Amino acid sequence: MHQVYFVRHGETVWNVENKICGATESPLTERGREQARAIGRELRARMDAGELKLDRMLCSPLSRARDTAEEIANILELPLAVDVRLREQNFGKWEGTARDGEGFQRAKENFIDSFGGGESMMRVAQRIYNLLDELREEKETSYLLVAHNGISRIVESYFRDMENEEFASFGIRNAALRAYSFPEGV
Repeated sequence: MHQVYFVRHGETVWNVENKICGATESPLTERGREQARAIGRELRARMDAGELKLDRMLCSPLSRARDTAEEIANILELPLAVDVRLREQNFGKWEGTARDGEGFQRAKENFIDSFGGGESMMRVAQRIYNLLDELREEKETSYLLVAHNGISRIVESYFRDMENEEFASFGIRNAALRAYSFPEGV
């Protein structure tokens, strides 16, 4: 079965401060670095046990994802490449504001809005769907993608149908792993 795996970056300073990072740089905390090493060790153990196969890694160019990916790649001894398509969505005027703010939660349900100078959900989906379409064609290669929470919702929507509200509220924890299978015969 042809699969792709996704890991969200480790905890950042702005995660701790409950701020929207988006395209803004926010460094990993020491806890975030340990989360990256822990998921790397878990993946290594699963690879050694034959439970999963990973050939290559791709990551976002933003430092929090790149640093997480480098920690994992060192443990897995896998090639790592930066792919700019995995960068987090630019949330424009919302960056640096409270993640759980009511206005932002509603704004995420408007897929065409560029958030006052940012990037619309539809544009983010275009670049992520294009990347996943390319990876789907590489049937012999299994990838680990290391990116962001906003990117996780786009990846999730590629593999399963979601209602708008579910899509807008979807997210995964820092350093969490998700596995996805491309449909057979595609």
